[in-house]
Amino acid sequence: MFENSPQDSLLPDLNIIMTEKKTLITESEFGRICKGIREDRETIIRHNPLGTDDEILLWMLLGCLTSYLSLSDMETPCFPGKPDANAYRAAISAIVSRRMAEPFDVKPYLDSMIEK
Repeated sequence: MFENSPQDSLLPDLNIIMTEKKTLITESEFGRICKGIREDRETIIRHNPLGTDDEILLWMLLGCLTSYLSLSDMETPCFPGKPDANAYRAAISAIVSRRMAEPFDVKPYLDSMIEK
């Protein structure tokens, strides 16, 4: 057996990391978040004037999901260059697909959220 060194206490407990529970999202909660963004559409766009309206709303949803799901830095998407609406949609779909409490289609919610 190896003896514990003082440096071992600086390492994360891998059992805790491997068994950490992930926050899941239900279809109704995802729909509620998208609806809230839709209802606050004009205010969100006015206070975040960088990008198209769709990009701004999808960016806001991505930020909400990052917080709601407590995504780690490793789970949070990084975009090369300036992301467009399609990049945000793909990132949101990927995140939600890994954290769904039960399977559902995110597309109708995204479409409804950004509809003019």
